[in-house]
Amino acid sequence: MSLFGKKKKEEEKEETEAVAETEEQSDGVQTYIMEPSLQETHDLMHEILGEVEQVVMGKRPVLDMCAVGILAGGNILFEDNPGLAKTLLANTFAQTLGIKFKRVQFTPDLLPADITGIYIWNQKDQKFQFRRGPLFCNLLLADEINRAPPKTQAALLEAMQEHQVTIEGDTHKLPEPFVTLATQNPIESEGTYPLPDAQLDRFMMKLSVGYPGRPIERAILMKRKQRGKDDHDLNSITTPEKLRDMQQSLEKVQIDNAVIEYIVEIVNRTREDPRVKVGSSPRGAQSLFKLSRALAVLSGRDYVIPDDIKRLSIYTLRHRIILKPEPRIKGVQTEEIISQILEEVEVPTTQGQLED
Repeated sequence: MSLFGKKKKEEEKEETEAVAETEEQSDGVQTYIMEPSLQETHDLMHEILGEVEQVVMGKRPVLDMCAVGILAGGNILFEDNPGLAKTLLANTFAQTLGIKFKRVQFTPDLLPADITGIYIWNQKDQKFQFRRGPLFCNLLLADEINRAPPKTQAALLEAMQEHQVTIEGDTHKLPEPFVTLATQNPIESEGTYPLPDAQLDRFMMKLSVGYPGRPIERAILMKRKQRGKDDHDLNSITTPEKLRDMQQSLEKVQIDNAVIEYIVEIVNRTREDPRVKVGSSPRGAQSLFKLSRALAVLSGRDYVIPDDIKRLSIYTLRHRIILKPEPRIKGVQTEEIISQILEEVEVPTTQGQLED
């Protein structure tokens, strides 16, 4: 075959493929392509979730929200009864993410220096040296956080918000990324202290694991029997540096101005409700903004839709609302108020974006 004939045949092949692609699109089949770095973040997070779900079984919605919180770089508070795999969940996420994990059991006699660190005298060098506390990690599990006194709770505030600790006038930066996962027993439990409002506000989300159903609990025991040991074999999917890159990639997620107005309206309604003494702070709006971008990526999109905000609102705002005495005595829940607000606020429409 001559060079001209070969070239003509290649052109005909390309034309045929182009026509086939056009016909496929005309049949209503569309392929949505995410930005490459966001696609990588999406794929890695789903791989991580698949690994975690092999250990924490039957709790995929909770795992999704936890992954969203970690990806958004926020602190997460779990309120539940003991023994519901909260510690296991945190440890499993840390192993699969390949990041440094520390666990602190909060007790009534826990001192601030026990978690931040302390200066000790080095007799050999004849000077004080800083010995780092368990705060210097990537993922801190503050177990039963509301059993410690307020003074120790206050020591966490700077770390949770500024990712640093100040001791004896010296500021020490914490490793990046840094996320706090805290567990708290129900307030009615014996020996608990209510967390300060300022500390609650620094938790981006408040989640609950809950009891497993009979089939899941049976599956947990059967898997333990087959495994022949308590420990789980896990693969590390990422590294601290890679997780940091994944968090940074969220800046490429698009969020329409109409969605931002939707966030603002929901947050302001929490302050205007007659049953509410103190509504959500601006930090609540910031949290919704950050979490919605992470949820969009986890859902396979590089843009935020109003449904992301609706799905996240209760987890993000319920612990930031303080009720007036009368509705609190009557048993009104903050979740009810948020649900009512979501029903009343008009959902915006966004243009020029693919819908799920």
